[in-house]
Amino acid sequence: MDKILEAVVTSSYPASVKQGLVRRVLEAARQPLEREQCLALLALGARLYVGGAEELPRRVGCQLLHVAGRHHPEVFAEFFSARRVLRLLQGGAGPPGPRALACVQLGLQLLPDGPEAEEVFALLRREVLRTVCERPGPAACAQVARLLVRHPRCVPDGPHRLLFCQQLVRCLGRFRCPAEGDEGAVEFLEQAQQVSGLLAQLWRAQPAAILPCLKELFAVISCTDEEPPSSALASVVQHLPLELMDGVVRNLSNDDSVTDSQMLTAISRMIDWVSWPLGKNIDKWIIALLKGLAAVKKFSILIEVSLAKIEKVFSKLLYPIVRGAALSVLKYMLLTFQHSHEAFHLLLPHIPPMVASLLKEDSNSGSSCLEQLAELVHCMVFRFPGFPDLYEPVMEAVKDLHVPNEDRIKQLLGQDAWTSQKSELAGFFPRLVAKSDTGKIGLINLGNTCYVNSILQALFMASDFRHCVLRLTENNSQPLMTKLQWLFAFLEHSQRPAISPENFLSASWTPWFSPGTQQDCSEYLKYLLDRLHEEEKTGTRICRKLKQSSLPSPPEAPPGPSPTSVEKMFGGKIVTRIRCLRCLHVSCREEAFTDLSLAFPPPERCRRRRLGSVMLPAEGVGAPEPPPPSPAHVQSRAGPQRQRKQCITGGVPPAVLDIGGLGPWGTGGPGGQEEGVEKEEEEEERGKEEEDRTREKEEERTREKEEERTREEEEERTKEKEEEEKEKEVEEEMKVKEEEDKEKNKDSLGPGTLRAAPSVEGSLSVLDLVNYFLSPERLTAENRYYCESCASLQEAEKAVELSQGPRYLILTLLRFSFDLRTMRRRKILDDVAIPLLLRLPLAGGQTQAYDLCSVVVHSGVSSESGHYYCYAREGAARPAPSLGAADRPEPEHQWYLFNDTRVSFSSFESVSNVTSFFPKDTAYVLFYRQRPGEGPEAELASPRVRTEPALHKDLMEAISKDNILFLQEQEKEARSRAAYISALPASPHWGRGFDEDKDEDEGSPGGCNAAGGNGGDFHRLVF
Repeated sequence: MDKILEAVVTSSYPASVKQGLVRRVLEAARQPLEREQCLALLALGARLYVGGAEELPRRVGCQLLHVAGRHHPEVFAEFFSARRVLRLLQGGAGPPGPRALACVQLGLQLLPDGPEAEEVFALLRREVLRTVCERPGPAACAQVARLLVRHPRCVPDGPHRLLFCQQLVRCLGRFRCPAEGDEGAVEFLEQAQQVSGLLAQLWRAQPAAILPCLKELFAVISCTDEEPPSSALASVVQHLPLELMDGVVRNLSNDDSVTDSQMLTAISRMIDWVSWPLGKNIDKWIIALLKGLAAVKKFSILIEVSLAKIEKVFSKLLYPIVRGAALSVLKYMLLTFQHSHEAFHLLLPHIPPMVASLLKEDSNSGSSCLEQLAELVHCMVFRFPGFPDLYEPVMEAVKDLHVPNEDRIKQLLGQDAWTSQKSELAGFFPRLVAKSDTGKIGLINLGNTCYVNSILQALFMASDFRHCVLRLTENNSQPLMTKLQWLFAFLEHSQRPAISPENFLSASWTPWFSPGTQQDCSEYLKYLLDRLHEEEKTGTRICRKLKQSSLPSPPEAPPGPSPTSVEKMFGGKIVTRIRCLRCLHVSCREEAFTDLSLAFPPPERCRRRRLGSVMLPAEGVGAPEPPPPSPAHVQSRAGPQRQRKQCITGGVPPAVLDIGGLGPWGTGGPGGQEEGVEKEEEEEERGKEEEDRTREKEEERTREKEEERTREEEEERTKEKEEEEKEKEVEEEMKVKEEEDKEKNKDSLGPGTLRAAPSVEGSLSVLDLVNYFLSPERLTAENRYYCESCASLQEAEKAVELSQGPRYLILTLLRFSFDLRTMRRRKILDDVAIPLLLRLPLAGGQTQAYDLCSVVVHSGVSSESGHYYCYAREGAARPAPSLGAADRPEPEHQWYLFNDTRVSFSSFESVSNVTSFFPKDTAYVLFYRQRPGEGPEAELASPRVRTEPALHKDLMEAISKDNILFLQEQEKEARSRAAYISALPASPHWGRGFDEDKDEDEGSPGGCNAAGGNGGDFHRLVF
């Protein structure tokens, strides 16, 4: 029967005839057969299945094996022995072919369990390892993978399993696509995916094999002696756990046994994997390795690989299947290559045709890629200006696409620069610390100088003041302001992670401060602003005199003094009125101020806190005499004023007149009219002689009623105004809450969360302290006022009002007071709600809106100890608010936390809740920025441009030279100290814990520790 079937199959009969005869033989094979006949059919089936040149013989062989295996299992077990399997696998030269492996797989499916089956599995565990060591082609290797996935008992066990996994990686590196065209490419991709899928299955069963396989993978792609490995290795990456990425990259980049040539070769070949269509997370691993190289300052490798590969990566944007990974790698390569325009200029000829192709594609993927590509182009043009001829065709190509704003451009340019990457070597030697990923630069703590650093960062983030300082010209007569200009310029443009303010601190040192001890940051701020103010005044006066002396004749009228930079930015005016309670004489005095010191009201006053602004008492109104409140404390350049004293509780300011107990007619109501009529009739009956006196009394009473009505109308107006103020404040709080809820729905913990600090019943807010500051005060006893009219000490009433608000309002919360009981200065730890929007009461019942831009926080319980740090956002001028938008908080910029050398992203939620989480960390100095469009000078002010001002030539050259020097220093130090790491006793490079780089900061953000910002031994640039 077997010979007849073989002759028919190999004959030239038509296919229909062959198929008919095959059906008859298969029907006969299902019947009981003799052993020899069954073995002959099985041998024929194996021969046809493995060696058949056409599809029909192979199909007939498969059918014969199936029928014999199912209907004659005993004979099949005898036929499919270990010897037969070995003959199939070793039948030809080299590794076994795919058909032999497929025949073995088919036999395993039909083989019944028993001793013979165990013998076959043991043989296969050895043979599959030998097979992959002989480097089979993609088809045979994929068949091995299918065999082992279907029959896991054939997988090598023990130490041979790890060797088998490593050899599979080597096999993938030898894959070559055997056929051309789409069909061949698809088959090749499927074969590579099957092999990498087997690897993933083995890794899940034995996770310890992952790291040795990765080491083998790196050895393959970093070898420079052999031909380039296949891109099929990219299929392995998709199965690697992402949680291993940081640790693997850290250990690899710190491994001093890896030469620069090997690292360059490996990263170049990995970037080529971007073209692998089925690879997932390839871009993440490429970017992670690039970041790791930046962290150890291997800039030479980064520069070379970027220039060599960026055009190839860009070309992959044409293919939708790999576009996402290519775009991620391209963005990272461009945004990190910021020291030179070379990489970006390589792409300029390719950008217009790429944009045209993506526009023609008209797909969601193409549109998204276009938007991101246009954003990249605008970032690079912003970073490297001055090439109009080169940029013109590119800008023409992207002119109809979205243009990012300047904030977005700066954010993108600042987050991925090489000098912004986290340094994994920082734990070994602190000098290699990277710039914060915020793009901001820290200040080194020189020994309890956090009070200086926090104030300088707050002033730097006040954008208008920073621009004013940076615009200072050369050869000026302001040495301290010049030092501040250099400090601000390097904070803006330096590549270093932190700089030292030593020179500026020496120049601005407060004489009564003790070096090396903690000081009051508010006191330093006042002294610094006074110094800058006086220096500019003196310099201006000297310049004016020198200019006048050079003229042939003096000018007719010398010009008046112009305001200084400090006065323009921080100067406001406050009016103090004192009214003698005996003669009612009022004296007024207007003073300048640069900050307001806000005292805390007594607890009983807190329970009666008011909403809205406080107006001055109306003069000459016969209102009930108010109880004695407290005096205001105003800190200005004229010197400290009298401290506020506690007021007697229970009263209200004269501005808020209590008319609740009066009827609509006041004290002269309808009852008074009836009484007057009755008296008039009695007087008429008594006689005409009293008629004149009665008429006079009636006229006098009429005048009194008119006065009462006038007073009542004034009281009604006052009450209505107070109610309007209350309604405004309530609406403001509701709008802030709505904004908070909206932001919370978007991202409850996002860095842009807008949330007004909750004001719990009985708690304080900044507005309460401002109202208490502006409330009238009764001067009695020892505090009586000397009245010039009375020529003696008299009881008086003192009230203050703000006549002109500053551009930047500085509020100092007077948290440090002297405790008479303990005879020590103590700190008031009360939590104060800080609003994003503050409406400051001004003279005449007006208000001025201010947006919060900086908060200096003191951590500790005493002014002589503790730590200062600063929350800040850009305090720049915004466009004038539209109608109806004046009471809404300004759209929030990104908040940052400046903690000496450490700068990190933060949010207003962190600002408002810091005291809730850390009771000793309390807001101390607040910076508010005047909202434009409301101040008296707003109409005359020109629109402010938010771009950074150009620096003078010497300063710009100094910054450029220092940036180049810093890159050279970092690379040199990283190379020279690499031996230090290898000498440390540690576990093997590929087996260390992968979570060692996690942030372990759990305490207060202001702690004076290594994470809290006490500095460390930085390679510093001193100012």
